[in-house]
Amino acid sequence: MITTQMIKDLRERTGAGMSDCKKALSEYLRKKGLAAAAKKAGRIATEGLLHSYVHNGRVGVLVEINCETDFVAKTDDFRQFVKDVSMHIAGAHPPPLYVSDAEIAPELLAKEREILEAKAIEQGKKPEIVGRIVDGQISKWKKDICLLDQIWVRDPDGKKTISSLLTDLVAKLGENIKVRRFVRWELGEGLEKRKDDFVQEVAKQAGL
Repeated sequence: MITTQMIKDLRERTGAGMSDCKKALSEYLRKKGLAAAAKKAGRIATEGLLHSYVHNGRVGVLVEINCETDFVAKTDDFRQFVKDVSMHIAGAHPPPLYVSDAEIAPELLAKEREILEAKAIEQGKKPEIVGRIVDGQISKWKKDICLLDQIWVRDPDGKKTISSLLTDLVAKLGENIKVRRFVRWELGEGLEKRKDDFVQEVAKQAGL
């Protein structure tokens, strides 16, 4: 957390403006958090929590998030993170399908690329730029469907991803933490909707 005193101290040492000092401190802490997370990424995490969340009786989520010790699993920070992730999975649009892009099957990725390439050619894009266009579209597609790449639904600035939220927690708690898996159900999902003719339904109710 960046405090007013930290910004003041940096300003006195550098002579930079308040906003520049705050930005520099934010970047420093971000890089520090990334470095800490990278160092802990290979450590075994078999503790943690299984958490269920149901939203308005219509969307249900079950998520497993792991950490290294039972002690950390019981902390308020870890439990709040698990709840935040569960609520995000329930409320995100589009909803996530995978934890990360490492879970996307190569054949699915190849099929998506094939579809996008055909669409770009159909739209008259020059052959020499089709590859770059599709690369950008594939990157966006992955971010749309992968939990860690999605923007956290509760971030007021619309910038913080689930991955960066996780990195902040690792830096704070000092343990390797991983979102292992999740499932999401929505009421009526996959069922064919009723398609009765509205006029006939009204006539039937009116006894005509």
